[in-house]
Amino acid sequence: QVTLVESGGGLVQAGGSLRLSCAASGRTFRGHAFGWFRQVSGKDREFVGAISLSGEGTWYADSVKGRFTISRDNANNIVYLQMNSLKPEDTAVYYCTADQSTMDIREGRASYWGKGTLVTISS
Repeated sequence: QVTLVESGGGLVQAGGSLRLSCAASGRTFRGHAFGWFRQVSGKDREFVGAISLSGEGTWYADSVKGRFTISRDNANNIVYLQMNSLKPEDTAVYYCTADQSTMDIREGRASYWGKGTLVTISS
């Protein structure tokens, strides 16, 4: 079992930055890949990005590529999502996910999900 707790959401003006954190506890942190999804009420969940077990591989949705960066701190069991040049359309609840398979994360089939943190971007 892996427990994920997101933090760092809030209200930011367009063009600003936020860094989301995902604290993981439970089974081996290094044995899991991690990802971020987001969801707007009434819409489907959207893949944002993922990071491999080693941290050497990262993947991003086209909508955030070049603006968002995922990283992992294996010493402290934390995954980060650095979000720059934020736009109003980035407003959503952001969820951290974990799985032993990076592919399952990217396809929305991760075994573990956090409860989410709300990000609101004002225009």
